[in-house]
Amino acid sequence: MGFTWAGFKEKLEEIHVFPEHYVFKFIVPVDRQKQVIELFQGEEVKVRNSKSGKFISITARCFVSSSEEVISIYKKAAKIEGIVAL
Repeated sequence: MGFTWAGFKEKLEEIHVFPEHYVFKFIVPVDRQKQVIELFQGEEVKVRNSKSGKFISITARCFVSSSEEVISIYKKAAKIEGIVAL
């Protein structure tokens, strides 16, 4: 069975008690950094360069009210070319 948003929502609700702080982690090509950071305006975001300098690791700690809010952010991030969610 493959990935489904419904299955992911179920897992989120099993593990997390919303509202709470949720940590998002992504790896993205350097030229896409701004697009990812824009998803988390006003939130705590940490950026780290890869050894090769071609990629950026982005960690964002956000206060979210629901599993739907988490999924909404992941869906927006999925539209960014070259992004990898961890």
